Amino acid sequence: MSANKRFLALRLEGPLQSWGFDSQYNRRNTGLMPTKSAIAGICCAALGYSRGSDDESKFLPTFATLQMTSIAIPRRGTKKELPVRRLQDYHTVQNTKTAEGRIKGTHITHRQYLTDAAFGVLLEGDGMLLGKIAAALGEPKWGIWLGRKACIPSAPVLAGLTDSRDNAFRLLIGEKPIESFVRQVDVEHFAEGRDSLPDTAISFGVERRMYSPRRLRILQPKK
Repeated sequence: MSANKRFLALRLEGPLQSWGFDSQYNRRNTGLMPTKSAIAGICCAALGYSRGSDDESKFLPTFATLQMTSIAIPRRGTKKELPVRRLQDYHTVQNTKTAEGRIKGTHITHRQYLTDAAFGVLLEGDGMLLGKIAAALGEPKWGIWLGRKACIPSAPVLAGLTDSRDNAFRLLIGEKPIESFVRQVDVEHFAEGRDSLPDTAISFGVERRMYSPRRLRILQPKK
């Protein structure tokens, strides 16, 4: 392991979450796990980087080098584990612009959200970069939300920065073995993965929003 490698643990909890990766036009879907582009967006907001700014364009390529692991953490009610469900909202917005620049009276969209979900995210890589992100998440310059502005975190997003992967996992799941959770893991080599998502952010600029594929695999709990 590199002497400068560190591990940043993030906690994503809230009544609603939405992690879009294949949304088109009037339908805004959500995946079942946090996307890397959404985590990059959270970090940019904490750092105060505007969409399409020079600061963003310098930050996103370095963020893309970080390895990300997402962990689905079951939530418990008073008597049993809460199932994660997709909620679809019939959403209307007035006075929006069309592609031609005209004002549209009412625009209708269908937007999906996850309810009763909780995730842990582990970012690993350059220690200086992760230290900068951790400091920003501790005192964010702008608001932080879980995919959309309606999705407000119910707990601090920053769980901690450590020099050990095992210690980072403990911040998120306690002493439970990581093998008992569903998780989504970045892979270094294409052949190691089983799926690809177009969620590595290149630019969040309004006129130049771009993403590249991320190769990953999903690991199921061991019984």
